[in-house]
Amino acid sequence: MRRSAPVANAAGLVAGYALDRLLGDPRRWHPVAGFGRAAGALERRVYRPDRAAGTAFTAVAVGLPVLLGAAATVATRNRPVARAALVAAGTWTVLGGRTLRHEAEVMGRALRDGDLPAARERLGHLCGRDPSTLDEPELARATVESVAENTSDAVVAPLLWGAVAGLPGLLGYRAANTLDAMVGHRSPRYARFGTPAARLDDALNLVPARVTGLLTVALAPVGRGDRSRAWRVWRRDRNDHPSPNAGQCEAAMAGALGVRLGGRNIYFGRSEVRPFLGDGPRPEARHLGRAARISGAVGLASLAVAAAYPVTAGRLVAAVGGRTVRTALAATGRGRRR
Repeated sequence: MRRSAPVANAAGLVAGYALDRLLGDPRRWHPVAGFGRAAGALERRVYRPDRAAGTAFTAVAVGLPVLLGAAATVATRNRPVARAALVAAGTWTVLGGRTLRHEAEVMGRALRDGDLPAARERLGHLCGRDPSTLDEPELARATVESVAENTSDAVVAPLLWGAVAGLPGLLGYRAANTLDAMVGHRSPRYARFGTPAARLDDALNLVPARVTGLLTVALAPVGRGDRSRAWRVWRRDRNDHPSPNAGQCEAAMAGALGVRLGGRNIYFGRSEVRPFLGDGPRPEARHLGRAARISGAVGLASLAVAAAYPVTAGRLVAAVGGRTVRTALAATGRGRRR
């Protein structure tokens, strides 16, 4: 039964990814939205403008989903079909790849039609920037940057954490990422309270963001991009972004599409100036479909890595463990003969 657990996890990841690919996010009663409401209620109870309160809030809000996932894992340790079904449901819940690509395609159609009011209204589905004064290049840039970063946040990272830690990894990662979106930004209210959530999200995305960047470089031709240019821009610009992770994804996408990202981002009540990533023109509507195709290919590649990991890692651990036990027994036998 122990050997069946990695297979069940891998099967659940594949099935959950397929559900997201076919159906997208649940239209009603989305568990992540429910978690967000519960986290919001908890925040209102424990909020204080200091990091200690933010740490307690983050520990409870992330710890409870992890414990729930761990309890479900223990309950299904001898039931591989039930384990696979739970992992599939969890994977479908936390992934957002289909929705991300759909939003990019809708934005692309609005911009091609010259419908800036519709495009501005749609931007809120992708990011938190103030769209009221944005023109086509800036709306396209915001979309490309969101697709690049969220390919990691909404697809690659959940799959990798699901591969490494199963259901607790899936739920814990999505909880941390949701908290970062809620309280992890630099506003007067969350400047200190939101820091623990932001730091946790940064830590959990260190590896997935770099995997996303490398896969974007490798799969640039899927979006009619240049792999060598993507590699050059990724190596040169990836560490210029103030985020330790977003620049990995955005620089690779900028190089793959042959565009320049970065610049001034206007949020509601504040603005930030980001360094430029990539060379070439500002993005246009025609780049959004290409970005969506690259995002989809990166998702499939990360699924292959994630599905293979539980099985291959389990076999490797079993092989190494078995060899260690045999060596120990042999050594014990030799000691007895002496």
